[in-house]
Amino acid sequence: MQNDYIVEMSNISKHFGGVKALTDVSMGIKKGEIHALIGENGAGKSTLMKILAGAYQKDEGQILIEGKEVKIASPKNAMDLGISVIYQEFMLAPDLSVAENIFIDKLVESGMFINWKSLKRRAKEQLVKLGFEDIDPDAKVGSLSVAYQQIVEICKCLTRNSKVLVFDEPTAVLTFSEIQKLFDIIRKLKNNGVSIVYISHRLEELLELSDRITVLKDGKYVDTVVTSSINKEQLVSMMVGREITHLFPERHAKIGEEILRVENLSAGSMVNDVSFSVRRGEVVGFSGLVGSGRTETMRAIFGADKRDSGKVIYFGKEVHFKDPREAIKNGLGLLTEDRKKQGLLLEQSIRINTTLASLSKVKKLDIINHKKEKSYVKELLADISTKYGSTEHNANSLSGGNQQKIALAKWLAADCKLIIFDEPTRGVDVGAKTEIYRIINRIAEEGVGVIVISSEMTEIIGICDRAIVMRNGSVEGEVKKSDLSENNLIKLAMGV
Repeated sequence: MQNDYIVEMSNISKHFGGVKALTDVSMGIKKGEIHALIGENGAGKSTLMKILAGAYQKDEGQILIEGKEVKIASPKNAMDLGISVIYQEFMLAPDLSVAENIFIDKLVESGMFINWKSLKRRAKEQLVKLGFEDIDPDAKVGSLSVAYQQIVEICKCLTRNSKVLVFDEPTAVLTFSEIQKLFDIIRKLKNNGVSIVYISHRLEELLELSDRITVLKDGKYVDTVVTSSINKEQLVSMMVGREITHLFPERHAKIGEEILRVENLSAGSMVNDVSFSVRRGEVVGFSGLVGSGRTETMRAIFGADKRDSGKVIYFGKEVHFKDPREAIKNGLGLLTEDRKKQGLLLEQSIRINTTLASLSKVKKLDIINHKKEKSYVKELLADISTKYGSTEHNANSLSGGNQQKIALAKWLAADCKLIIFDEPTRGVDVGAKTEIYRIINRIAEEGVGVIVISSEMTEIIGICDRAIVMRNGSVEGEVKKSDLSENNLIKLAMGV
């Protein structure tokens, strides 16, 4: 093994039943480098890193840490070897303090009792090192923003003297300024000799941040390249095995009569006097910074949250949906931004998840025809190129991108007249993104009204007919198709 490698994974294979998750995959991580790991959803990225982290056991292959072969039998083994993973869902205790979370596995320095003064001091030292002295060690982690929770997670890993830090989609819920702060921290860690493995579907981030990139496809190793030697188009071609010449499909929808008009809507502290409209066949984007009130506005319309004032006029009639069930009955769908907590029943089958909002299509006299249901689900999922083993497998057996397609299929099956997509491509690879854009385009061409909330400005520009920009719970402005640009969206989002 080369001396400058801290980790080398050689010929790793992993099977789950009859499904080959990884086949003969190799990857080397150098000391003090930022190494990106990319591939489509289901390519095997998370499986490979879970093997390194001790969460899964490899079936075949070899792992070397600093030149010595190791068996990583558990997450604790991995931590003892200096390997830590920061997952998309943080491993934090929300009701404990920042200091308690940072030193969760070493609260007592010596003896039997916790020295609280020392614990807080040590936590403060870790936070200051990363440039976040404004985080209070006494604050409950559950009260912090997502960005600050991520800092606590990083501090926790560093107290374990981690030599290798794996970041799994770390910027999925961060604002632009928070992303830049995270990049500064990652570069600082690199300069201190920590090796970083960075998993992300945002290719722009990888090209800006990483030193080398390893590409996986269908559970197999494709190549490792020096970042400075490759461009975005070449990376996409390596990932999907083909060139994606048109990421955003052409729009051919005919925009018709008004479906929805919202007048002076207010709900809680996050929605203040919001007004807008949507027409048949139109794709209306909602842009703005995280926390601008976009999601809360849609939840109030959908009946998931209580409205304080204002009107919602739907197909010419004022409505006040008392709950989501009533909204669904009236042909309104909402694809939530958090598919794991709100979009899917992860412990239930793919079949159940897909037909959840459209049972009337597969039942007679309140009895579900399971044969008809299974056939219908297979047809629907084939139409949106979903990869799965069996319709009876649980939704949590799927990759993130395919979970998102199941969540999407649920609303396609419901024959909605208006669908709200909240961050429809979050955590989804570039190939799956293209499929989702195609689906959005198709339903708009069928005369369905579409609202797309997205934190990716290129997405708003690429698929929307116009965009509403929100800031601090209010509509800051509207941008028509011909004026859609990152510059115009950022100005409105930041109140410039």
